[in-house]
Amino acid sequence: MKTELIDTAATRKELKIEIEPERLREVYDRISDRYAKLANVPGFRRGNAPRSVVRTRFKDEIRGEVLREVVPQAIEDAINEHKLVVIGEPDVHLDNAEGLDKMGTEPLSVHVHVEVLPEVALGQYKGLEATRSTRPVEDADVDRVVEGLREASASLQPVEDRASELGDTVTINIHGTFTETPEDEPIHVDDVDVVLGGEGVQQEFTDNLLGVRADEVKNFMVKYPEDFSSKGLAGKEVDYTATVTSVRRKELPEMDDDWAKSLGEDFDSLATLREKVREDLQKRAGVESDHRLRSALMQKLVQSHPFEVPDTLVEHQTQQLLESVVRDMLGRGFDPRQQQFNWDGVREQLRDQAASDVRGSMLLERIADEEKITVTDEEIEAEINQIAASARQTPEQVRAALTKQGGERSIADRLSNRKALDLIVENALVSEEEWHEEEATQEMISSESPEAVTATDSDQNQADQSSEEVEAKAQSSSSDKS
Repeated sequence: MKTELIDTAATRKELKIEIEPERLREVYDRISDRYAKLANVPGFRRGNAPRSVVRTRFKDEIRGEVLREVVPQAIEDAINEHKLVVIGEPDVHLDNAEGLDKMGTEPLSVHVHVEVLPEVALGQYKGLEATRSTRPVEDADVDRVVEGLREASASLQPVEDRASELGDTVTINIHGTFTETPEDEPIHVDDVDVVLGGEGVQQEFTDNLLGVRADEVKNFMVKYPEDFSSKGLAGKEVDYTATVTSVRRKELPEMDDDWAKSLGEDFDSLATLREKVREDLQKRAGVESDHRLRSALMQKLVQSHPFEVPDTLVEHQTQQLLESVVRDMLGRGFDPRQQQFNWDGVREQLRDQAASDVRGSMLLERIADEEKITVTDEEIEAEINQIAASARQTPEQVRAALTKQGGERSIADRLSNRKALDLIVENALVSEEEWHEEEATQEMISSESPEAVTATDSDQNQADQSSEEVEAKAQSSSSDKS
């Protein structure tokens, strides 16, 4: 077999392959004889038809089997001969049809386009310059978290001396029928809590449940908008009958030392609670600062190492990013199918990010090789356990999911890349800068793109997460007491 390698680009190669007649003849004869033994040919007993007759009668079938056996093996041999690391499926083209017509007497020529990993030449990756700035924690940030904890501690108290007002929670048993499609199954739900004027509450519910008391019955119509989040109700009109079972008001606890102590043994006073919240916010700000620093260094590394990356890997990463955007949208209550987005434009925007991600990953792999970075079985096990704990799954469930993504090898690659980035950070020349609020604004994604759905105000995110940490500690303490 003769082969020739042609470099068409850094990530694309062309292989010209000529398969010798002797190889074709051997396979052609063997497959023809198999057909002769099994085929029913009129005028001949089963298994006694001459090879020439069988080849004429089953020409296309035999030729197809010969190609399926000979060509893939020839391509694999050529790839191995030239030591190529191929990505995706080869693109195969037949050059001489006469090789098929004269099977076994003429060579068969094919050319194959393959995508390969490029050679990555390492430049500077130690001593990269970067700046770090850390968001300061203000009293207002602490106030917001503490107020959130107070809201979470609120109780609902029965209202008996007045009718319902805005902000009250009215509990109802509700029955509804569809006015335009009465054949649809009616709605019947008991113990529905409706916060009057609350976010996400249809205005008709608030309007009709204001001024009610327990045991009252209210009839009203609700016309749901076409883009309503529930597809079963979107664009439909429902005739509701609501029976009020209770009216309750939210009662906030006094923000004092006793309330702080009720959150757990770690908080002996309101001042201690505020101090703990501030510490958590500062820790979160430090983590956020580290993430920005690592991101900036990765960006510098990628920008200083321009090289072509395989389209197959870029397309795969683009799809991963797009699916991530959609998942985030669904998680935040947005139905992507109902949003007027230019998804082709979004994909094109994400493709640039995907190309950068792929280039960065290849660079980290190359640095890991250069620095002889290794990952132990113990580190892989610890990472799996951490993923399981974060996802509230068992390690076995995580391993099952990993099997679909390349198994524990994918975890090892992730850890290796992380270690490589740690090395870059440790050897970087980092200068501290004062925080400027516009940094956060510049990092926010344009509100006109679907990615904006996944973006949150950083300080609010800090406050929410710190609140969760304090609440978790409070719940843990309560469990210990019980």
